[in-house]
Amino acid sequence: MRAGGTALTHSVVVEPAAPGDDELAHIPSAAFFDVDNTFMHGASSYWLARALAKHGVLSMRDIIGFAWKQASFKFRGTEHHGHISSVKTSALELVAGFPVDEMRALCEEVVDRDISPRILDPVRRLAERHLETGQEVWLVTASPVELAGLLASRLGLTGALGTIAEIENGCYTGRLVGDLMHGPAKAEGIAQLASERGLDLEQCTAYSDSANDLPMLRKVGRAIAVNPDSRLARQARHYGWTVLDYRRGRRAAKLALPAATAAGVGAGLVYLYKSRDRD
Repeated sequence: MRAGGTALTHSVVVEPAAPGDDELAHIPSAAFFDVDNTFMHGASSYWLARALAKHGVLSMRDIIGFAWKQASFKFRGTEHHGHISSVKTSALELVAGFPVDEMRALCEEVVDRDISPRILDPVRRLAERHLETGQEVWLVTASPVELAGLLASRLGLTGALGTIAEIENGCYTGRLVGDLMHGPAKAEGIAQLASERGLDLEQCTAYSDSANDLPMLRKVGRAIAVNPDSRLARQARHYGWTVLDYRRGRRAAKLALPAATAAGVGAGLVYLYKSRDRD
């Protein structure tokens, strides 16, 4: 959604350090963090969708159709760009005509109430360490840029790259500006940002949990896998990237069969249905 700008060997490491001051001195560089299951437990867009349902923006038919697409893609293990685009189109259609000001207010509610308590403290400390050494720190996520930018602001980060939805007359049109900030688009996004801000990508670091972010991870000089899925863990071993795992008891759930995702979506729908029924 509309860009917010600046104001806006395999190893398991318990408490990693960001690159040292001497290493980064006088080098224009940045750290790029994926959000879902990297900077926070869970999916930021889930909490936004729940808030939209609670406020009556989405109907149960809308929610079930959207969630079924997501669950079926996860179950088949075929989350390629065409499937992502299909989900994207559905999501955009659901918010077409919704006022931007109301979305921003919802994002504030979601960030402060739902997302902030789920931030991973060790990852937050990593981001702070990068800032202390003079690096910029950016969130890079497929979630709406309104949500990502507000989260970056609350965390005191440099800014955020997120999905940008077209706006006309203060409302969403149901169309995107550019592409979904997912997969290759993340690599393109940080490359453009680096060009605009004079950053040396060879001196930059990227963090992610998902193999979907391999294009971004390969774009920088230092890639770090955080709570990685099985494919990313294999790639990290192959390239000798550092792996940080903070899941502990959550590890089994993270690596469970894809069918568990569908079950989780079903549980979420029950919650949403009950929430709407109480309103």
